[in-house]
Order: sequence, then C-alpha cells, then structure tokens
Amino acid sequence: MTNLTLPIFTDPEKAREHLEALHWPNGPVCPHCGTVDEATLVQGKSHRAGMYQCNACREPFTVTVGTVMEKSHIPLNKWVLGFHLMAASKKGISAHQLMRMLGLGSYRSAWFMAHRIREAMGPAKGAGPLGGKGKVVKPTFAKRRATVT
Repeated sequence: MTNLTLPIFTDPEKAREHLEALHWPNGPVCPHCGTVDEATLVQGKSHRAGMYQCNACREPFTVTVGTVMEKSHIPLNKWVLGFHLMAASKKGISAHQLMRMLGLGSYRSAWFMAHRIREAMGPAKGAGPLGGKGKVVKPTFAKRRATVT
C-alpha cells in the first residue's frame, strides 16, 4: 500500500526532484540536442524551479519537456499522484473521479490529464507487435502463461 501523504504527492518541488531522479539518473540530458550533463541550473526570481540551460545549444528545458506533462499548468505533484492513481486502479479512473481526488479546478483539466496519462501508459511509439515481428502470442491456459509461436 502506498502512503499518499509522501512528499512527492503533496509538494511540487519534491515531485520535480523525484521526476528528475527517474528521468535523469546520471544528470540532466538536453531534450533538444541530446547533450549529457552539460546543463546549468538557472536560478533566480524570474526563472521557475528546475529550469536548466544547455551549454551546448543554449536552449532552456525542464524535466517535463518531451513528456505528456509538457505545457501543462497542473502542478507536478498532482501529475505524479494522477499517474499513481490511474496505474493502481484495477478498472481505471474517470476524469470526474480524477478531478475530485486531485482537487483540480475544472473537468477540462481533469479530462486533459486523464487522456495524457492514458497516452503515456500505452505502447511505445514504433514498438512492434508483442512477441516479435511476424510472431503470434497464443495463451496456453494449462501452464497459465503465453507462448510465442
């Protein structure tokens, strides 16, 4: 059972740090040019937390660039909790339920968030069929596992 009072579910800063640790285990990677560990953390009153600038291409980026959370005004802690709730629910969660549980301001935001999370949980783009190209996965009920033929 997950403790829903953990800081990653309640504090946007902790959620950002958690996502950075998951997304960049070896340091920040520029999503624009792919340069590894050549970014500088931009600090100051006019910059939001977690903003990096690539020293190679000079482009700014955050951990959300190139993800389903990009260009969203929903706080990161609500995104992390939304991902957890949708992944942990057996039969799925409606946008109305997500709106109520996360305290989102509108159904439109909850609908947007639910669709983005479902998109992220789907198969990877360019992924081939399960089992491999030209293969068919057939369930074998006697052994309770699938075999590839």
